[in-house]
Amino acid sequence: MTIILAKSTSQLMTLEEFFNYDDGTDAMYELEDGMLIDMTAESEINRRIASFLFIYFSQQGIPADRLSMKTEIVTTGSRLRVPDLVVLSEELSNVIKGAKRSTIMPDMPPPLLVVEVVSPNQGSRDYRYKRSEYAARGIFEYWIIDPIQKKVTILAWIDGFYEEKVYTEASSIASMVFANLNLSTTQILQGY
Repeated sequence: MTIILAKSTSQLMTLEEFFNYDDGTDAMYELEDGMLIDMTAESEINRRIASFLFIYFSQQGIPADRLSMKTEIVTTGSRLRVPDLVVLSEELSNVIKGAKRSTIMPDMPPPLLVVEVVSPNQGSRDYRYKRSEYAARGIFEYWIIDPIQKKVTILAWIDGFYEEKVYTEASSIASMVFANLNLSTTQILQGY
């Protein structure tokens, strides 16, 4: 992943400038402290894992309007993240319905679940930076799926802090958001 400044200026971007930014490509970016972060193409396993979970949650009865891939989340004033998968609450789904851009703003309710699939050389972003940003945003559950280290970390928002549980090998996943979850680490990491 490459960090680049806005092409037209050496100044850092504001959130408003980010929303109006168009470099003439289909490239996706995150915003981190005013800098554009190029979202490189996903690996096949990362795409497969995110797609598998989208289908799994849909089969569990979560309506399509509450499942989203690549929805932007403004976590703080100068940071915008684009997680692999987001499960919206019914309230958030109603608020965001009809929006021109799939962006969860700070004045909107937080998502129920955010899923990040770790890309090579990006572990510290998912485990450290995004963890604190999602916690500050009050996101109830944050899953870090790491096909490189072959583990799934589930962070559940309890009494104002994330409590962490790490799953490896064929462990069954437990979720506070989805009580009837019937998934193993192996299923998630293989993406089927």
